[in-house]
Amino acid sequence: MNIKDYQREMRYAFMGGFAGQLVAGIIWLVAAAIATWVRPPAGMATLFFGSMFIFPLTQLLVRLMGRPAKVSSENSLWNLGSQIAFTVPINFLVVGAATLYKETWFFPAALIVVGSHYLPFITLYGLKEYGFLAALMVVSGIITGLYAPPLFSLAGWIGGILMVGFALWLRLNPKNSLPFSQPPGE
Repeated sequence: MNIKDYQREMRYAFMGGFAGQLVAGIIWLVAAAIATWVRPPAGMATLFFGSMFIFPLTQLLVRLMGRPAKVSSENSLWNLGSQIAFTVPINFLVVGAATLYKETWFFPAALIVVGSHYLPFITLYGLKEYGFLAALMVVSGIITGLYAPPLFSLAGWIGGILMVGFALWLRLNPKNSLPFSQPPGE
């Protein structure tokens, strides 16, 4: 197998990232809602701890949708996916530091960290569109952090909407139908 085959297998097994994007986006929207209508610290905790459930919930959703949620043992992109997953909790130390400096920077900083972690998804799934998502999230984090009114959860709502919107685009775009409809080798 070559990298194109590995990418195709990843796209098939994980629906091109659709389920993960949907789960992550919903967690972000719930965190933004809690930050808006309960308290900002509760929203921060929801995003941080809720994010720990993204992978298991994604696995569950992918399996419920009839996909294997795993790849062949020779597919080295599985290791890349695992490495990418650990970048977010490690970089949340930076989010914490930004939040200590200015509490309203929590969601913008998280948006930048999570957005930048999508860049390797271009290689993981062979979908250049992840670069567009990464750019939208990073730029949105910068703009909301520096120029938007100090609305604590604004960047949280934006992040959730971007991820859910991207998930729906992944699932509904006819250009992406082949990677989702056929297993590798067909």
